[in-house]
Amino acid sequence: MQQPTGSSIRCLMQNLVTVFGGSGFIGAQAVRQLAKAGWRIRVAVRNPGQAYAMRLHGDVGQIDIVQANVRNEPSLRRALAGAHAAVNLVAVAREQGRQGFQALHVMGARNVATAAKAEGVDRLVQVSALGADAHSASKYARTKAEGEAAAREIYPDAVVLRPSVVFGQGDDFFNRFAAMAGISPFLPLVGGGHTRFQPVFVGDVAKAIARAVADPACAGQTYELGGPADFSFRQLMELMLAEIDKRRILLPLPFPVAGLLGQLGDAANSLAGVAGLSLPTPVTADQVTLLKADNVVSGAYPGLAELGITPTTLEAVLPSYLYRYRKGGQYADQEDREYAAI
Repeated sequence: MQQPTGSSIRCLMQNLVTVFGGSGFIGAQAVRQLAKAGWRIRVAVRNPGQAYAMRLHGDVGQIDIVQANVRNEPSLRRALAGAHAAVNLVAVAREQGRQGFQALHVMGARNVATAAKAEGVDRLVQVSALGADAHSASKYARTKAEGEAAAREIYPDAVVLRPSVVFGQGDDFFNRFAAMAGISPFLPLVGGGHTRFQPVFVGDVAKAIARAVADPACAGQTYELGGPADFSFRQLMELMLAEIDKRRILLPLPFPVAGLLGQLGDAANSLAGVAGLSLPTPVTADQVTLLKADNVVSGAYPGLAELGITPTTLEAVLPSYLYRYRKGGQYADQEDREYAAI
């Protein structure tokens, strides 16, 4: 029997996309959208055993789980072999041990792009963050920009997506503060809570990723992804508290005070990291620095509208997952009505 040639294998696998970090909050939804669009997906993660449920996001055999580490070139090459496109979602919101900003946001992006080019991958989508700035005082924002530059040094036509704060079931923003409201009588407002955000729904970000993979017109473009409205940090906390039906003191913290608390939290986490532990500190020193600038779209780049996506409102989604923090959970309203009728 004649063995398939490299070109024939390429033809058979041309609808394959490799998603790095595909089992994360955004990645899981991106995989779902890519599957709906008919792609075959290879989900590349550090711990495949923890991502087995990802196969349920598509048809039988449509989604495969493979091991890959952005620090390990051979694993990247294996994950990218035969792929038409690659999506890089690997990132961290706070540094922890070897999971640092420089290692993941910059070196990781460069390693993925280098391996993709070596494997002949046609399209690269680099998921960055709104506020990415090579001159920022925030290490997070700075390394995000450096990661974009590293990817485009190898793929000038790479698509860069910059989402604002992403919300949805499993997010690390509203869930974190709602959980905090369950045990604390107050919530901190760093800098007085004046920083503005333009929260974007995770499902809309996932659709943007799927469009960026499929549409040749997206090549070389940078998209800023924001929701239909912007809010101050205080307004977001008020919305969250109203949704979980809790009253908490919103305590303004001047930036110098918040920065000191962030440094203390960072130091405690460093000590805990030596013992293999992680402390749930509310804010890091770098996040305090990041909060000194608004996180809204600039208008200088295309966004969801140019991708044909109508942004989902915050108010339409928050009730679908924050109910768990309410007394009585999803039945809270029913219980209130029954109590009032007695």
